Amino acid sequence: MERFNQLEALVASTKEDARKFYENGNKAAGTRVRKAMQELKALAQEIRVEIQEKKSEG
Repeated sequence: MERFNQLEALVASTKEDARKFYENGNKAAGTRVRKAMQELKALAQEIRVEIQEKKSEG
């Protein structure tokens, strides 16, 4: 559950940069959002693997 909480926190911390990019066209904020999305992708994959392992145990 901790990784899921990390995922939520990462999304929340990226929200302001996403707003800056979409509303103001701030390119640097867009770069930060892209980086965060890559981290989210990796974290989501880790969560998927963790869930599959727990399912296989039982």
